[in-house]
Parts: sequence; C-alpha cells; structure tokens
Amino acid sequence: MTVPKQIAKPPFQNLLELRTDTAKPLYQQLEDQLTQLIGDGTLPPGTTLPAERQLAERLSISRATVQRSYNALRERKLLSAQGRLGSIVQGAGPRLHSGMDRLKGFTQEMQELGRVPSSRIVERSVVNDRSIASIFGRSSHARFLKLVRIRSGDGIPMSREVAWYNLERAPDLAESDLSGSVYARLAELGLPLTRCDQTIEAAAPTAEERAIFGFDAPVPCLLIKRRSYGADGDMLEYVEGLFRGDTYTYKLTLTA
Repeated sequence: MTVPKQIAKPPFQNLLELRTDTAKPLYQQLEDQLTQLIGDGTLPPGTTLPAERQLAERLSISRATVQRSYNALRERKLLSAQGRLGSIVQGAGPRLHSGMDRLKGFTQEMQELGRVPSSRIVERSVVNDRSIASIFGRSSHARFLKLVRIRSGDGIPMSREVAWYNLERAPDLAESDLSGSVYARLAELGLPLTRCDQTIEAAAPTAEERAIFGFDAPVPCLLIKRRSYGADGDMLEYVEGLFRGDTYTYKLTLTA
C-alpha cells in the first residue's frame, strides 16, 4: 500500500502578500491579512509570531510597519505581546482555563488542556529556612528541598515556580530525578498528595520574571500559593508560583 505524502504547510509569512500598487498602507494590509489568518485558523491561538524586527526582515518592510500592525492587533486582543520572543496569537478563547475542582500538578494540568508540558530547573538545593520551617510547622533546623522551575506549555513559559519539600517525610526526594512531575515522584515514594490549601492573588512580575515571560512592560500575573498534604495530614509541599496573566485564568464551578 502506498502511503500518500503529506504536503508541508508553507511558513505563514509566505501567505502574506503586501502590495505597493494600492492606496491601502502596508501596515493596514499586514493587519488585515494577519486578522484573516487568525480568523480562519491558519494561525490558531497559542501560535508564536516572530518579533517585529524578524518579521520586518522576512517581508522586506520597515520595523515600524510591523510594529503598527502588531499594536493594532494587540488593541483588538488578537495578539499578546511577548517582547523579544515575539507575540502570541490570542484569537477566540485565548486563555487557558484551568479547573480547580481537584488536586493536580502543572504537568497533569497542561496535558488536560492539550499542551505539552516541560520544566526547566534553574535552582535546586537543600536548605534550612526558619520562615519556611514555620510554614511547615517544623523546627528551625529542619531540612527542605528548594526547587525553582520555569514551567512551560508547548514551549511557552507559563509560570515561575518556587517550591519547598519536606525532607523529613520524603528524604529520597533530594536525590530524585525531578525533570518531570514531582507529584508523580512523591506517589512513587508512597507519599501521594491528597489535598491542598490554595490561594490566588494578583501580583506584578519582577524584572527577572518579566524577562522569563518576554514582557516589555509589567503585565498583571496570578500568584498562586499552595500547601499540599499527604494522606496522614502532614504537610509535604509549599509552593509559590507566578502564572502569566495574559493567557491564564482559573475557573470555578459553584453549586448551591
């Protein structure tokens, strides 16, 4: 049986046709054509467009032309600015709507939302911290695993997460491979998480977090603080995660 070859789609910029023999300005042509590509699904929500300078070079037009078009699309909520990383297509239903009906980690959450999860560990250390020990209800000499990670969905940075884990209860965690789901590893160690207390508040990103998310200017974000417990009620995890506010929302289902 002969398997038909799949024809690769051309890069989206090859679908753009900017004309100089018309009265319509180039920036307006670009805005209209990008709007069409977003509307017909050629550029679905979540697609990262090139930075202004890169697209200008590819189309042989000025950066100011691309900038004016991008700004108009951002005002219409069709694009979300990502600074040097480019811009992300918003389109209809641009945000990730994560349910809060049950306990789940970032990896499972992204999988349920149809995105490929990934993590980059930027700091990993065993620490003594009196403030963190107080949160866990432990002595000031207690040891914790501190883990700082950049969490991404489909390669797009979604959050910067700082977490501490109780090494008195889970000593093997200090030497474990944590490139994937920490929750899955805790379950493998016989310490599955069964409940959590979680708060969500608005927060402004730091300069470091702005660089991670690719923001040129501060964008309101969601600061999520979570205390997670095992089956015996002992606290195993405390985490503070800053989630980008331009593509991420939480939803609740309330019943009477």
